[in-house]
Amino acid sequence: MIRLIASNAILVALVVTALGAILTPVAILRGRRDWLSFSFAAVYTNFALVTVSTLALVWGLVSHDFSISYVAQVGSRATPTFYTIISLWGALEGSIVFWAWVLGMYAAAVVWFNRKREGNLVPYAAMALLLVALFFHILLLGPANPFQAVFPVPFDGPGPNPLLQNHILMGVHPPLLYLGYVGMTVPFAFAVGAMLSGEVASDDWIRLTRRWTLVAWGFLTAAIIAGMWWSYEVLGWGGYWAWDPVENASFIPWLTCTAYLHSVMVQERRGMLKLWNLNLMVGTFVLTILGTFLTRSGIISSVHAFTQGTIGYYFLGFIAVVLLSTLILVAGNSDKLGSEGKLDAPLSRETAFLLQNMFFTVFMFTVLIGTLFPLVAELVRGVKVSVGTPFFNKMSIPLMVALLFLMGVGPVLPWRKGAGPELKGKLTAGVVLGLLFGVVGLVMGARNAYAVLSFTFAGFALGANVGEFVRGANARVRAHGESWLVALSRLVAGNRRRFGGYVAHIGVVLVALGVTASGTFKKEQEATLTPGQSMTVSGHTVRFKNAWLREEKQRQVVGATMEIMDGTRVSATVEPRMNYYPTSQQPVPTPQVKSTWSGDIYLNLMAFKQDGSNVTVKVIWEPLVPWIWFGGFVICFGAILGILPTRREAAVASAPAGGTP
Repeated sequence: MIRLIASNAILVALVVTALGAILTPVAILRGRRDWLSFSFAAVYTNFALVTVSTLALVWGLVSHDFSISYVAQVGSRATPTFYTIISLWGALEGSIVFWAWVLGMYAAAVVWFNRKREGNLVPYAAMALLLVALFFHILLLGPANPFQAVFPVPFDGPGPNPLLQNHILMGVHPPLLYLGYVGMTVPFAFAVGAMLSGEVASDDWIRLTRRWTLVAWGFLTAAIIAGMWWSYEVLGWGGYWAWDPVENASFIPWLTCTAYLHSVMVQERRGMLKLWNLNLMVGTFVLTILGTFLTRSGIISSVHAFTQGTIGYYFLGFIAVVLLSTLILVAGNSDKLGSEGKLDAPLSRETAFLLQNMFFTVFMFTVLIGTLFPLVAELVRGVKVSVGTPFFNKMSIPLMVALLFLMGVGPVLPWRKGAGPELKGKLTAGVVLGLLFGVVGLVMGARNAYAVLSFTFAGFALGANVGEFVRGANARVRAHGESWLVALSRLVAGNRRRFGGYVAHIGVVLVALGVTASGTFKKEQEATLTPGQSMTVSGHTVRFKNAWLREEKQRQVVGATMEIMDGTRVSATVEPRMNYYPTSQQPVPTPQVKSTWSGDIYLNLMAFKQDGSNVTVKVIWEPLVPWIWFGGFVICFGAILGILPTRREAAVASAPAGGTP
């Protein structure tokens, strides 16, 4: 019964989305505005139907209905309920269901919040959202159908991939990733709507989609940070980023979207970069679909990737259709996309944004080429080629350092005119702090030129961005006689977008400091210890107390109790372990991390004697790694700040029609 309800709901949703997408242009061309209500109703109906299908699949997982193919593939009676529920996105078919549900939710929210807006922009955007939803419904009824019947019905299943049920972050990272990935469909849909409606010359569609883009970007940022954290906490290698193709697949659209969020300000202020911004938005959406193709087609080998038949061809076909369609639309609107302004001075904020966009774009192509080159080489020449971490680091680190520098320069430069005498005062704090950070890095032992530059420019960017808050608050204190904290809060409340950007910059600086310090000063040591023996890494001593064995519902666990010493006192106890799952021939290592503000003591159990007489452990000192996670939270807070309406916007929104707020 569950299987029939869910599959029929998807079938009806496919019909509804197709009819809604067809009806929209017909209603607009015939001037029947009343028909558009049916198009909007199709968006709501689609969301309701996909919700039914998603809940049915979750119920099938929780109730262990192994007559459903997806449940038989990833379900298990021994799997805890939490991991049973989140196995919804643990394999191909369930992840496509979840994607379709998130897309339906976004589409319904977009239509609801903009239902009273006049013109054809929103109807055409709704049509674009329906067409994207239609593609995913085709997948769910074709190569990614999770609701196929299984006969004979097995009594039990294998459960999720062991790596996907080994840490609570598996319940956090994928939903954030989908909310970011799928959220990029909204600004893309508005871009399509602007071109179809003839409103692309206006900046209204840009302003209308700004918050939706920030929402998606914020979720994608959080997803990337959570994915780094998951890798760090689960895989046992002591790292958080390995330029894995699927890591890259989420990072590439993040780069283009970040470039868009910066360059769109130039369009709003100066009427420039209209064609560039349109292409960035279309490109970001296409890159999310490409990332989904890489993850779901089985074309690459990764701990994240799924493998399944011919679904890759569907994605490639969809990407081709999107590129061809948008190319035609852009060409048809080329006469409306000319720049109204021009660069008035080489040393201005516009120039900084242009340079920033150039670096982001080069960065994107670098990662994209490095990710796709092995696939193309194997396809064309039939040989396997590996593009590893050394290539990515060599090509990307200089770009990261340059972007850090621009992150400090951009906020202090004026619009339009060249920099005046006041620029020197604005740069002073950043320059001083940058030199201080660089000297500290040298004293701590940094000798790599890029590491020293990274410390220096991080300090420079931190000083420049914090300085914007300080100068603004001081100006309000002088002008209004407010206390400093009141002045600061009112300053930020009056321009949340601007200062939200500065907060995000500060978060990026913290991430950069964590990455640079951990990459430069990381120390590790591996040793075999008997009970009572200890080892010291970079001044941090750990002592082996005992080994132990524990049976859990879905796995067997072997662990070691390790004591972190502060002189002769035990300051903390940690238990790195190995988890043995029935469906895995290899144990899944589960490291344990003791975090402080200065860094992490990272312990991983490598081997053990069955009688517990000794264990082999790896101890790693990871300087400033917690700053990466905290910096990620700060970036997301900056995004939230930028999304919230200012007091003026809230007043306008609450004013009665035709009245004065």
